[in-house]
Amino acid sequence: MAQDPRPTIILGGGFTGLFTALHLGRRDYPHPIYLIDQNERFAFKPLLYELMSEEMQDDQVCPTYESLLKGKSVSVIEGTVQEIDLKRQRVSLESGLHYDYGHLVLALGSVTSYFGIGGAKEYTFAFRTQEDAIALTQHLHHCLQAAAQCDDPQIRRALLTIAVVGAGPSGVEMAATLGDLLPLWYAKLGGDPQDLSIVLMNRGDAILEGDINSQLRQTAEQALQQRAVPVDIRLNAAVKAVSAEQLTYETGDKTETLPTHTVIWTAGTGTHPLIKTLDIPDDHRDKHGRLRVNPELQLPGYAEVFAGGDCAGAEGQSLPPTAQVAYQQGEGIAHNLYALATDQPLKPVEVTLRGSLLKLGMGDSVANLFNRFEVNGTVGHLIRQGAYLELLPTPIHDIKATAEWLTDEIFNRYSPPTAKTEEKPWASYWVGGIAVACVVAGGAMVGWWAIKHQPFERVPPPRQESPGAPDL
Repeated sequence: MAQDPRPTIILGGGFTGLFTALHLGRRDYPHPIYLIDQNERFAFKPLLYELMSEEMQDDQVCPTYESLLKGKSVSVIEGTVQEIDLKRQRVSLESGLHYDYGHLVLALGSVTSYFGIGGAKEYTFAFRTQEDAIALTQHLHHCLQAAAQCDDPQIRRALLTIAVVGAGPSGVEMAATLGDLLPLWYAKLGGDPQDLSIVLMNRGDAILEGDINSQLRQTAEQALQQRAVPVDIRLNAAVKAVSAEQLTYETGDKTETLPTHTVIWTAGTGTHPLIKTLDIPDDHRDKHGRLRVNPELQLPGYAEVFAGGDCAGAEGQSLPPTAQVAYQQGEGIAHNLYALATDQPLKPVEVTLRGSLLKLGMGDSVANLFNRFEVNGTVGHLIRQGAYLELLPTPIHDIKATAEWLTDEIFNRYSPPTAKTEEKPWASYWVGGIAVACVVAGGAMVGWWAIKHQPFERVPPPRQESPGAPDL
């Protein structure tokens, strides 16, 4: 079979796109591989809260694509896609460059949806990228500093009120994290943490409604009330408008206003605009405008095009928009691309859900393992961190990030007092010992999880390697 000289192009460097590239890079794949993303860095979205709270560092949560793909036969192109021409098999960038492809992977993810609410896009903070985390952190510090020097009680109250719109998993994790984090920041400025107010607003009548984490609702509600600043949960609250200094919402037959300088938007996502522009029949889209793909994750009518993650839905499957789904789909797409290139049969991409993980504050999480076992508190936190670190994109980065996290988690957080450190109660020694035991137990559970379905397919190295290529 004559090989197509055109490259395989992967659009989007989220979990699906990156894992497709990583798996292809581990094989003797005969085509050039281009990964195109508008950012220089990968964002491990479930751990962005740890980036904001400094529980983890930039390079652990947001490593560069170049570092993750070092030694792989993948070229990283930083640019914004302007057009996808399926018939000409061409991708055009805003820079004026264009690339013709032999195979295409659509892994563009989703975008924040504001549902047409006035001011929402202009005056709220998203939380999906490293830049979002940095912008929100800087804004919160500014508000706290201004509040610490403000004599007007009404202005100070607005500066110290943080609204989180949307009570899905992202909203719950954000509110819980801020409930522990902001009091620490404000106390350092001499402020009274009791003056802080964190409001979690939801249009529906329950948090985590219709989500994979819905069975953790009671645990999450209790945890939100146990934060250093208890979270004010307002249900049946439909946001109608947002401005720089207040949020307007309806509850029942009343219109209310919430004075606030900080609104964090976690209320929902929408289909990526590029996916909407594709010239395909309407019956090849679902009700949300996402792509309908076959079980092998191919786009009907375009056998050379694969799609996965948040911008696509496989026929007969209803999968949550989570990291575990995306990386398994990336692995499946890579397998089928390799099968096409080597005249082997394609396989349906099967996704196995292994439970869910939810951050409920600083050092506090709940792990729902295989929908059978619920573990929360410090043990749940260690399991969540261990599980996510196990899923970091490459073994080398995984080991480095895990080692750094364990060093901080055990030896710094639970280190015994010395003459130069503040004396701790004896209970902290027990916490330290329990933490070490939990790491061992959590590691065993994560290891069994990984063995059951490893995030990386262990394949032999290519038969012919270029000089100097590292052997992973």
